[in-house]
Parts: sequence; C-alpha cells; structure tokens
Amino acid sequence: MSDLPSLPVTFRPSRTRAVLLGAAAAIFVVVSAVALLLDRLGPGERLSFVFTAALFAGGLLMLARPRVVADETGVTVVNFASTRRLEWAEIVQVNLRVGDPWVFLDLTDGTSLPAIGIQPGIAKEQAIAHARALRALVEARSGDPRT
Repeated sequence: MSDLPSLPVTFRPSRTRAVLLGAAAAIFVVVSAVALLLDRLGPGERLSFVFTAALFAGGLLMLARPRVVADETGVTVVNFASTRRLEWAEIVQVNLRVGDPWVFLDLTDGTSLPAIGIQPGIAKEQAIAHARALRALVEARSGDPRT
C-alpha cells in the first residue's frame, strides 16, 4: 500500500490538545497573577492559589495526554491515566463507528481497548483519516488483510 504513513507516526487530537494546553496555561497564569496581585492575601493563601491553579492545569494536561504511536514493532496507546504497548499481531481490528467517542481496538484476547488519541470531537475528518491510516497499518503489518 503506497498510502501508508511512514513509521513512526503519532496520532493525537491536535485541536483538542491545543485548546486544553492553552486553557491550562491561561488558568495557571491568571489564577497565579490574581494571587500575587491581591494585597489582602498572606503568603500561605497565595501559595494555595498557585497550588490550586497547578492542580487545575495538571488536570487539563492529563486530558491532553492521549495519543496513539505506531512504530515498526507495534502500537503504543496512551490514554488519560494508562499506557499499553501492543504488538501488531495483537490488534484484530480498528473501529471508529458513527457515534463512538474514540477509536476502539479489538484485540486477539477478545477484549477491546479504547484508543482515546483518535477521537472525532472537534476534528471529525482528522479522526477518520487517522483511524483509516491506523487500520491500513494494522492490515499491512499483521499479514492478514481484512476487508
């Protein structure tokens, strides 16, 4: 297949990630600035503002973490709080059905793994293209073409 992406390739929801990273930075800067500008706050209260801002920013950074990385030996799925490495042969099928929040990988052990790094959210066309590319890579690498 000539339309396969060159490896290694990383699939991630770029627009969603940009929004989340921008919001994390903005929240941290604004809340920290407010803490420093309020004259009535003591050092402990200022520190608590900055700590709270860091917690909110950290939460948004965790939401921006998902990605799917394909390389010569397999696929690494990074979700919000977990990472799983798969050999190409372990992936039976790549699914992105209408209404799915993200791609699901059907695995040889009978389970399904969400691959949150490919999600149609605010970039549906990109997610469809990424799902098709990953599906083509799985078919090419597993040696078992599926229709």
